[in-house]
This record gives sequence, structure tokens and C-alpha cells, in this order.
Amino acid sequence: MIIVTGGAGFIGSNIVRALNEGGEDKILVVDRLERSEKWQNLAGLDFVDFEHKDDFLEKVERGLFDHGIWALFHMGACSSTTERDADYLMRNNFQYSRRLASRFAGKTGMRFIYASSAATYGDGSLGYSDDHDTAPGLRPLNMYGYSKQMFDMWAMKTGILENAAGLKYFNVFGPNEYHKADMRSVVIRAYFQATESGEVRLFKSYRPEFKDGEQCRDFVYVRDAVKMTLHFLERPELNGLFNVGTGKPRTFNDLARAVFSALGKQLNIRYIDMPEGLEKRYQYYTCAQIDKIRLSGYRHPLTSLEDAIHDYVTEYLLKDQRSRPNE
Repeated sequence: MIIVTGGAGFIGSNIVRALNEGGEDKILVVDRLERSEKWQNLAGLDFVDFEHKDDFLEKVERGLFDHGIWALFHMGACSSTTERDADYLMRNNFQYSRRLASRFAGKTGMRFIYASSAATYGDGSLGYSDDHDTAPGLRPLNMYGYSKQMFDMWAMKTGILENAAGLKYFNVFGPNEYHKADMRSVVIRAYFQATESGEVRLFKSYRPEFKDGEQCRDFVYVRDAVKMTLHFLERPELNGLFNVGTGKPRTFNDLARAVFSALGKQLNIRYIDMPEGLEKRYQYYTCAQIDKIRLSGYRHPLTSLEDAIHDYVTEYLLKDQRSRPNE
């Protein structure tokens, strides 16, 4: 059996779907649904069981999952970069992950693959290399990034990372992010702005080397992110930290142009002030170095921003009522 924590979430549900498409249906989905709409991401997926995240951890520590597990994709986490409850992030992102890894990582015949984050790179002043030597000096800009950095460092110090793959996801967007409210990608937010008001609102730049809207991100389509994740499933020799991105930084202006193009609408961008307090925590540039995953044998081409946005808009956002804004 394969376990996917966060299996009802954005990347997790796309992993489950990709496993189904590959013929795998012996999957245990672990998540916390509460009153969110992410349960809808499970509709149409084929899996054998569901466990609440807290019940699952209790059963893990009682040894009820010590046998018969092929792989664990640990995607579950609070991914909000604006979450201010540091204790909650430490419990949910660091301590929970530590307890799972202590039980599973390194177990003979089992694969442990977990979600780290590009948020660990902070302002990017130390670069975006996924070499282990650079990791200890990173300084995240928010508590979410710090919680992910703490687990990466713990996994390195304890040797867990010698038997696990930690994936640093950059700016992933695509189907099944509808439930994420304020943490949905800029792509889906731009789509709603363009369709509802005819304009896309982007932040002004407060640094002279970047014009308004020319701030850059490494935007990666969720289909590519999932393919890169599954690359590690049957390769137990591939362990350590790996970036998951395109290696091609693109501007927010590029993103807005692609959204308007997919909609067949005329480009209309308005630049707005950043919210108070965000300016000092804002990343102006991110770009994944992906030499490491390429050298590991990943050869699939990566979808361009324009093609990915066109597919997302025309095949999902324009067709799927689940993509409506949360009330």
C-alpha cells in the first residue's frame, strides 16, 4: 500500500490521481477535512481507505502500519506563508513530520518522500542550490518556511535524509488548489480578476532593479511537479534534498499576459501597493536550480508557463464549478 498524507490537498490529490492513472489503487489517504471544500478533490479518485491525520499518527506509533507499506508521500502540512501561530506550525509541520519520519524513513523496502519548500530559501541571497552544504545557512522569511527548514535540518542531522527524499517545491499551480482560499496561486487569482473586473492587479515594485510586475517566480505546473515527485518512487538510491521547479524564472507580467491570452481578452494590468508589513518579507526573485534532479535521471520536458496556464484556464477553470471563489 502507498500512503499519501495531505492526500485531499492540492499536490497530494494530484499525486493520488497520477498513481491511479499508473494503475495503483491501494492507497491510504490521510488528511484533515474539517469544513473545507477540499473533500471534493477526492471525488473520482480510487483509494482503499481514509484516515484523519491525528488518528493516523496514533496508529503509526502503535505499530499498526509497520508492515505492508511500499511508500509514504508526506505532503500534509500547513502551507500558509502568512500563518502567525508559530506553535501550531511547529506541531503540524515539524513535530508531526519528525514523528512520521522516525517511524518510517529508512525502513527496509519502504520509500519516504516528503514536501519541503522553496520558502526555506528566504530572500534568495544565498542562492537556490539544493546541495546539502548550502542548507544550514538559509534564512526563511516567514514561520512556514522556518518550520520546513527545521525539519530539513533535523533530517540531515539525524541521518534520516540519507534514506528519504525531501522536495523543495517552488510556485506550484494548477487543478485542485480551489480550496486554498488566500493561499491559492497568483494564476487562479489573476484568472478571477480578469474574468470579473477585466483587469489583473499586481504589486508595485519597491526595488529599483525591478520594474512594476517584473518581480520573478519559478512557476511550475502541478502536472510537472507530480511527475518530478513520482520520479523518486522507485529509485531508493535517490535521497537528499531536491528542487522541484522549472529552472526558468518568469515575471508576474508574463503570468498576466498568459492569463489574458488564454481568455482571449485584451491585456489590462493595474499595479497596486503592497499590504503594510509585506514589503520586508517579499521575495522579488526565485529560481530553482534543477541540475541535481536532471542529473538523477529526470528527463521529462517541463511545460512552459504559457502552455500550462492555457491548459489550466481552458480545461479546468472555465469548466469546473469547484474553481469558484470561496464564499
